[in-house]
Amino acid sequence: MGYSGASGGHEAILAAEKLVERHRYGGPSAWLGIDQITGRLRPAVDRIMGEGGLWAPELAARALRQSEGDVQEAAQLIRAHRSTLPRVAYSEPVHADELRVSRRISPAFRNPPGSQLLGRTLDYVGRLLDLMPEEQARARVEELQEPAAPDGHEHGHERGHDGTDPRRPPRLLGLLRSMGLLVDRSTEGDPEPYDITRSPVRPGIPRSARLTAMARAETGALVHLWYSSTFQPGRHNHEFPGEVRHGTLPVRVRHPLTGDPVTVAEVRVTEVETIDDLDRAEEDRSRLDMGYGMCFGHNERKAIAMAGLDLLVHRDGGRTSLEQEVLLTLDGIEASGFLEHLKLPHYVDFRSVLDRKRAVRAAMEEAR
Repeated sequence: MGYSGASGGHEAILAAEKLVERHRYGGPSAWLGIDQITGRLRPAVDRIMGEGGLWAPELAARALRQSEGDVQEAAQLIRAHRSTLPRVAYSEPVHADELRVSRRISPAFRNPPGSQLLGRTLDYVGRLLDLMPEEQARARVEELQEPAAPDGHEHGHERGHDGTDPRRPPRLLGLLRSMGLLVDRSTEGDPEPYDITRSPVRPGIPRSARLTAMARAETGALVHLWYSSTFQPGRHNHEFPGEVRHGTLPVRVRHPLTGDPVTVAEVRVTEVETIDDLDRAEEDRSRLDMGYGMCFGHNERKAIAMAGLDLLVHRDGGRTSLEQEVLLTLDGIEASGFLEHLKLPHYVDFRSVLDRKRAVRAAMEEAR
């Protein structure tokens, strides 16, 4: 639909597009390289891939550059591009225990099985604006370079206090299960994950569909819904992130000739298991429950909110509209698409509204 009422009609639309391209490709600053975006703006690239539903760092960087830094627009570009790609294979299931972690913390346990591995984090530093000049920043980079460890491993990745490999630490989940403290929410068999890109999403669908929908959700919307739901009267949870992990998972497909699974790539993911205190009359108060969250890239904020909402939806049990909100209102691309369409011509619709109002007023005058 075009703005037929705009001055110049089709020519005006083409001119508006040229203005966008002139700013995108021109301007006084240097051209922004893809390696600069993927290397310097990694959290933004990770968000785009997560919300776009496609692991492709270079394409996400191109989308971010094209959208001039608008993460939501970039995610829409990625998802639209994804819809044009052929599906040549299905990946094999990969156990989350194969995650090779670069960061693993347990806020709930001081000394969890394995060890705490801080990795890259801003959790323990003040949020101060860095006003360091560019020349000084370059010198600082040289100071921060670490020499390679003698054994070829990165610094800070020595064996844990219990002799475990910090890159693949045991799960806190296993410890709690061995203590008999977790409720059993396992289902019969191993059902196929629900594909929300090919089947409708509505309340009552499997848990895998809810998790997929939240993994593609807009981060801010997800955090907001979790926050507002957590502190609503009667919904307050006592949740603690049992584990927060960030690392790489292998992607495997079946070889077309041999039929054997082969690793074709690795993706970075953030994984969170959240523990909740069961304290309602209908619940087993002697046990704990656990929510789960996993998303593309390094996005702990999203994964923690996702695990919390996974718990909230389960404990809600359909009593409120929470599951519907999770499934139908968190997709930032759908929400922004509906909002953006309001800027398109609506004069026919609005004229019908005015006609109805005139008819109502005429009827009221006649009644008087």
